[in-house]
Amino acid sequence: MKNELKITSLEEIDAAAQEFLQRVAPAHIIAFYAKMGAGKTTFTKAICKALGVDEAVTSPTFAIVNEYAGPIYHFDFYRLKRVEEAFDMGFEDYLYSGAWCLIEWPELIEDLLPKETVRVHILVEEDGTRTVSW
Repeated sequence: MKNELKITSLEEIDAAAQEFLQRVAPAHIIAFYAKMGAGKTTFTKAICKALGVDEAVTSPTFAIVNEYAGPIYHFDFYRLKRVEEAFDMGFEDYLYSGAWCLIEWPELIEDLLPKETVRVHILVEEDGTRTVSW
């Protein structure tokens, strides 16, 4: 069964993140698939806020992973060139830690993701609405 949320404006994103978390529970590994600029980081920020993160949530594009209280691990694999780089950073340890893992640009490490990973697709509609499906 395909699940879907529509986000028509930034004012709705916090409520959408809350609803998303309720609907995917108890899952804690979430991979985001979308084109550049579709809102992966923006939605991840809203999810972190819903999970109680008080600190600034930023894209870990250069750091590859940011850690927030919880713990919550926020990954961005956009700059990875080889899957071995994920092994080198201990990615599997993060995955099986029981912590939240929010993963942007998971395409390169797809084979490392456990079957229970929630695979989220964000599509930007012509009117600017975001369709979040999983």
